Amino acid sequence: MTSVRQRRGIKSTNVPQDCLSQEKNWKLNEKSVAGAKQWKKVSLVIGGIVGLFLGILTSVYISTLHENDLWFSNIKEVEREISFRTECGLYYSYYKQMLAAPSIQQGLHSLIYDNKTESMRTINILERMNVYQEVFLSMLYTVLHLKRFLEPVYFYIYTLFSLQAVCVLALYATSWLLSGTWLSGVLAAVWYIVNRVDTTRVEFTIPLRENWALPFFAVQLAAITVLFRPHLRSAHERLTLLAVFIATFLLSLTWQFNQFILLIQAMALFTLDCLDMIPEGKVVWLYIIQVASLLMVYTLQFFNSMIIGSLLVSFNMSALLARKLQNNLKTGGLLSRIGKLLLHVLLVLCLTFLVNNFIKRILNLESDEHIFKFLKAKFGFGATRDFDANLYLCEEAFGLLPFNTFARLSDTLVFYAYLFVLLITATTAAVVSFQNLSGRASIKSVEKQPTSTTVFKPAVAYHLMHTISFGLLAISTMRMKYLWTSHVCMFAASGLCSGDIWGLVLKCIHHYTPKRVSVIRYITPVLILLYLCYKFLPGIMAELSELREFYDPDTVELMNWIKSNTPKEAVIAGSMQLLAGVKLCTGRILTNHPHYEDKSLRERTKQVYQVYAKRSPEDVHRILRSFGTDFVILEDSICYERRHSRGCRLRDLLDIANGHMMDGPGEDDPDLKPSPFPRFCEEIKRNLPSYTMYFTKVFHNKTFHVYKLARHQNTT
Repeated sequence: MTSVRQRRGIKSTNVPQDCLSQEKNWKLNEKSVAGAKQWKKVSLVIGGIVGLFLGILTSVYISTLHENDLWFSNIKEVEREISFRTECGLYYSYYKQMLAAPSIQQGLHSLIYDNKTESMRTINILERMNVYQEVFLSMLYTVLHLKRFLEPVYFYIYTLFSLQAVCVLALYATSWLLSGTWLSGVLAAVWYIVNRVDTTRVEFTIPLRENWALPFFAVQLAAITVLFRPHLRSAHERLTLLAVFIATFLLSLTWQFNQFILLIQAMALFTLDCLDMIPEGKVVWLYIIQVASLLMVYTLQFFNSMIIGSLLVSFNMSALLARKLQNNLKTGGLLSRIGKLLLHVLLVLCLTFLVNNFIKRILNLESDEHIFKFLKAKFGFGATRDFDANLYLCEEAFGLLPFNTFARLSDTLVFYAYLFVLLITATTAAVVSFQNLSGRASIKSVEKQPTSTTVFKPAVAYHLMHTISFGLLAISTMRMKYLWTSHVCMFAASGLCSGDIWGLVLKCIHHYTPKRVSVIRYITPVLILLYLCYKFLPGIMAELSELREFYDPDTVELMNWIKSNTPKEAVIAGSMQLLAGVKLCTGRILTNHPHYEDKSLRERTKQVYQVYAKRSPEDVHRILRSFGTDFVILEDSICYERRHSRGCRLRDLLDIANGHMMDGPGEDDPDLKPSPFPRFCEEIKRNLPSYTMYFTKVFHNKTFHVYKLARHQNTT
């Protein structure tokens, strides 16, 4: 008879105890996982609040500096408008023009058929310039009936200051995404604030196009960082691509230099793709997004040929085409792959220049030729006497980045931290590139790959190439430093708070433990933040308490005189910078202006500037009257310029372009000859009959001299 008995060697009493212990472990694990998730949510909320606070703090800080520097709330409207110097005043004038129109439709019509910006011409402002932001703000101000609550100028400047909050928040988020801790975002934001002199100039150049575009560029970088995260869900990837597209489109719409910025970005992506360091499918999407954004702007700007003829469109099309032609680019051994890559790069570059030349010939495009002349002369490919190229070469903003910039960045420790992170990531990139090209990385599992390979994530690879590319741009052209310095703050902060980087460093010196990595990555930013607060907080508080006031009585007097003593349809000639203010403050018609992206306007500006050259009064009068000029404004600061050295003063550039010898001691080129006429801006003040028959002085002060041109003159 069969019976059931216990198995030998197993005690029945132990079974429930083991089950109970396992059940307890499971419960503890569940509690720890739940606790970790809860802490992650709390950290996310705290980090978000801190980031929002730092963004708003930056906006308020810059707004306060602007108010304290100018006493903006107390000065007259004409003084507020004069404070928008050079091209800033020109852009703001279109916002003012839209608000002054009887309706939005009439305002748009006045921009599309504008006959006040350039005399004797009707131009489409929406095609020529990137002023859709002014149009949008004016429409928003009108539709929301904000006039009861806020003056138009405050709505405008507060919008720009708010965009600074967006910029800081985007840098904060990018640093957080790269490092895994919002503490790095705090460090990035604080570095951005204490390095304000080198990270932004919005408080004194508010309407400048870059102040609109750079916040969107920062948002685009944050979205690209998310896009390059591994194991991204398809729905999240689509949303991220949409965010990249919107940010890229807004960047392109708000800044005329968009094509050059995006070209550098595209070339950085191309380099990383060739080295197999980022997913090629996502690179293709980014190429398409860039071109699609430019095509949308091309449409909105009434088919501006300069956009479609940009190098970016040609480069991206060539990169996509070359990819189709070379399917097996990333196969083979080291030498084979290097050979294929060199051939691939050569193919893309040749296709780019062929496509670009073809487009420019078809469209007869010459609007951007001055930029290439400038670049050719700047990098030593032959001297030039071209007036436009030399005008850029002699401007400090287009020169090399001053060495004291690095001293200021070092004073806040950001440059030292940046170099440390750059050295580690660049070394890692070199190792990973070699592994990818030699095919080693493809045959090893993640666990067996070198530490450097696991550290180097696609997002880090992109930001490394980004910071190198825009760093070279900033060093070569000072005006572009704001594209780089803000990224320096973010890149340095994310690296100092990165567990991967500190883990690699500690492994190299054989002191690696997870606990040490965790301690170092958190204590380092805290110590730096304490140092920054100790050293810079008193200075910031003193800066906020310092009160100044706008003071430019000569320009105010000039603008008031023009408004009171010239007809509304009067045409006024002068320097580009001054005429932008004339249009904004008086609404008079201009002969030329600072938006220099049109060939015919550049030629016109050179002709108007003959008032500072050695030309006869008959020639100057004939030139100015050919543009319909009624009044010409001469500035002593240009006529007797001392700011630039010999050869770079405006009068010298005109003399060289005209084939005349320059004033003052120094050597001249052998083929330059003395002019038969004295300098016009000096000689006209002597009131000689040969000048007074063409020009009558109607206004002058310590800075400006205004002359009325004779309309008809018998010269028999």
